[in-house]
Amino acid sequence: MDMAQQRAKAPRGSGARPRLTARDWADAALAAMGEGGLAAVAVEPLAARLGTTKGSFYWHFRNRDALIEAALKRWEQAGTEAVITEVEAEPDPGRRLRRLLALATSRAATDPLEVSLLANATDPRVAAALARVTDRRIGYLAALFAALGFPAGEARDRGLLAYTAYLGHTQLGHAVPQSLPADAAHDRYLDGVIDTLVRPWDGGGETEHVVI
Repeated sequence: MDMAQQRAKAPRGSGARPRLTARDWADAALAAMGEGGLAAVAVEPLAARLGTTKGSFYWHFRNRDALIEAALKRWEQAGTEAVITEVEAEPDPGRRLRRLLALATSRAATDPLEVSLLANATDPRVAAALARVTDRRIGYLAALFAALGFPAGEARDRGLLAYTAYLGHTQLGHAVPQSLPADAAHDRYLDGVIDTLVRPWDGGGETEHVVI
């Protein structure tokens, strides 16, 4: 149930507020980070955003730092683990790779959070979260390329290339969105990216072109 539905259940005129969870606060903190970086994570503005008081915050968190840590863990789960779980429903690794790239670029296009976190990478907490997420994502991509028949070392290299392509696409999509193709042209572009990623590299001699 979303916040609007929860508020709708509160008796009119009773002054009752929806009972918020730690996840509600973490999600609000992530939204604030996406809009204004770590500096935007402040208790009073978040309480106003959630329609509650600071007392709700201190019921769940000791301080602002604890909220930031919880928000970053929430980002790791929602932005990486949940996405991997979703694409794992596709048994074919080639189609899974296509679906992963399409899903990730689509979500990143409308959510500024990842770009904002990269811009705040000098903060040790953000840097640690980015390191964990990057390792997990590249590792998963490498496993997909290994499942497509590439040797372990090459699969890792291709996973890294795929991830840097995603990050570049995400940064460009927020900085200069008109430079990226749209609609059907965007689908063809993603197909071309995948074709490039699975094409044999000169001098490798170990793998054939993988058709997916």
